[in-house]
Amino acid sequence: MKILLATYWLLPHLGGVWPYMNQIKQKLEAMGHSVDLMGHTPDFSGFHIVNENRALAKDLLTPLLYTKIDAASYPTLNADRWVYETENARYCMELAAAYLGLDQYDLIHTQDVISTRALSRVKPKKTPLIANIHGSIAREVMLAVYHQNANSELRQLPIWNYYKTMEYFGATSADVTLTSTYWMKNLMVQEYGVPAHKINVFQYGLDMNEFWRIYQAGTPVQKPLGKKVIICPARLVFIKGIEVLLSALGKLKHARNDWVCWIVGDGELLPSLQQQAANQGLHEQVQFLGYREDVPALLGLSDIFVLPSLQDNQPFSVMEAQMIGLPSVVSDAGGLPEMVEHGKTGLVFPVGDTDALAHYLHLLLQEDGYRIQLGTNAKDWGTSHWSLDQMMTRLLGFYNRAMEKVSGRYGAF
Repeated sequence: MKILLATYWLLPHLGGVWPYMNQIKQKLEAMGHSVDLMGHTPDFSGFHIVNENRALAKDLLTPLLYTKIDAASYPTLNADRWVYETENARYCMELAAAYLGLDQYDLIHTQDVISTRALSRVKPKKTPLIANIHGSIAREVMLAVYHQNANSELRQLPIWNYYKTMEYFGATSADVTLTSTYWMKNLMVQEYGVPAHKINVFQYGLDMNEFWRIYQAGTPVQKPLGKKVIICPARLVFIKGIEVLLSALGKLKHARNDWVCWIVGDGELLPSLQQQAANQGLHEQVQFLGYREDVPALLGLSDIFVLPSLQDNQPFSVMEAQMIGLPSVVSDAGGLPEMVEHGKTGLVFPVGDTDALAHYLHLLLQEDGYRIQLGTNAKDWGTSHWSLDQMMTRLLGFYNRAMEKVSGRYGAF
């Protein structure tokens, strides 16, 4: 088969979507399939087929779109700049996909609700469409708006209603819709009105061979003598809750000083997070390592993994920490409690609770035996749950289901 993996987001991308797409591409190609990757260009100026270096700039399309979605014809759409720009970019994706050509694909596998809705409108009717929903855009937007203005009546805002509608149409536009956690399925059903039978829970897998290859390559970073390492690999964006972690570390510092924290990742909040760390006197304890290619090796030098997310689905970083054998301290946001069992493979604290986070970090630094036992349990659990081969077997089953569904609708191919 020839398969298109598509996302509305940037490719390459700092989050988990990019490695997920690459894993699928490599596995499918090893099976003899041909796979293309489509998404926004890194500078957000257009859409491209990454592996073929083919692109279409949005500047060539927006003059046409401006005449179709002008303020006079669509005042509600134009009332919110963010909504307008997203809708405009979605139309650009539709036109770019049609220009770059969808007739050549036997199956299309999208990675978010926006790309799903876009490609469902321009793909050939006989081409099966699989959608992976990795997170809730509506909730991320709500969190971002609330962060900026706590007095907003969020659910009355055009931006909330737009993304809520997009969640529904994105999840229902595919022949088969997948998500990796029951939290995400329940959210789609209860919050956005998606019929429960439309959502299939489908856990991700981890390419363990590639993970251990990177681990074996090592890292130039050295563990400080006499210190335990708390590691947090995450994008430096609001929903990852790094501000919460820094506040908790400020409290932890008053209790003990036998630790350092490595924050591994990049993002728009880096300057403000560095300033917060300085304001709390954490310049010696907290190190911002930036984006790294050697995360498995860094995990191997660490003692405790922490992820204080305000929202998350099934982050790869937790899977990797479990493969190394680290105990995880995570918030109870989203699907994280489905990955970490409190008191067995890690510790789970309420979202935003800096006192609880500081307490759990102190506990694991204090109790070596308990910390090691949680890590051992996490490794055993992760090894049995995050098999990439098992994931691909299930994914191919969903591909076949989508093809059978379309074949039954339109007759044999």
